[in-house]
Amino acid sequence: MARLDADQEKSLAQQILEAEAAAEDALHSVDVAMAILTEKPKRAERTRAGKVDRLQRAVDAAWEASRSDSSIRAAAREAKGHWQRAEDVAWTLAMSGRRIAHGEARKLAGPFLDEPDLVQEGYIGLLNAARRFEPDRGIRFSTYAKWWVRAQMTRAIDHTGRPVRLPGCAVEQLRNLRKAMKRLDSQGVEYGMNDLAEEVGLERERVEFLLSRGTTVSIEEPVEDGRKARQVGHFLADEEAEGADDSMVQQQELARMLEGMSSVLPERHRLVIIQRYGLDGRPSRTLSEVGRGISLSRERVRQLERDALRLLRESGRIREEAA
Repeated sequence: MARLDADQEKSLAQQILEAEAAAEDALHSVDVAMAILTEKPKRAERTRAGKVDRLQRAVDAAWEASRSDSSIRAAAREAKGHWQRAEDVAWTLAMSGRRIAHGEARKLAGPFLDEPDLVQEGYIGLLNAARRFEPDRGIRFSTYAKWWVRAQMTRAIDHTGRPVRLPGCAVEQLRNLRKAMKRLDSQGVEYGMNDLAEEVGLERERVEFLLSRGTTVSIEEPVEDGRKARQVGHFLADEEAEGADDSMVQQQELARMLEGMSSVLPERHRLVIIQRYGLDGRPSRTLSEVGRGISLSRERVRQLERDALRLLRESGRIREEAA
């Protein structure tokens, strides 16, 4: 869809308002719907969000009640038709801002969610914005929608990217930290926690907390290895090292790890870990890619990954079992 000018955005927004008003008028004779429309809000409403939500619930309630009450069937059908018209126009308005979703997805794509998934979240944000857009406020829809798109994406990253949820501000800070780490790595600069803290303008304790809640693991993090704890870095091969001997050792070590893992993890959990971290010699896969391969949702794959990592931490016997 071509980009809309301000008058076209305002016209579409007005059509949404008119369709919603028509749907509300059609429900005046339906008691179950009016009970929802006239309920007292829990807090003062400064936007259309609460009203739109109530209207949608009222239309759905009337439609459901009409299944057993023929006297309200005509009113429910009329309200449903007006509401659907409002939704169709809202979708048209939302899709006029698709470039916003794609642009923000490119900025936020990373280890938590890939770009296609973020684009879908951005479409949800655009639709939420279209439903709540008030043309009389004197602001362009594209400006208003950008906030909703970004909020929806950061919320999705927070909710699906890690077992522990972080506030939206923390997600932004963690993203800035990862950018700084990537930039310093590309420049070949050695850095520590204090350097990162100074780079992004945060306290060292805050940096340590954020990095401990990400999806990556610090090479200094202790891991149970038999009778004593060792750092993760102890188990990692030097990526810069070359030679057939080193490659063979790495393959043998990986085979031992997989063998030991099979005695600790159920089959499905083991399959998720292998694909997520590329232990089968292939590139690591996203939650969505793993889910498509084993016919599971992205959220279910995330849960399996979380449970598998917990089992591995609790066992502390992987290398002993493989030995």
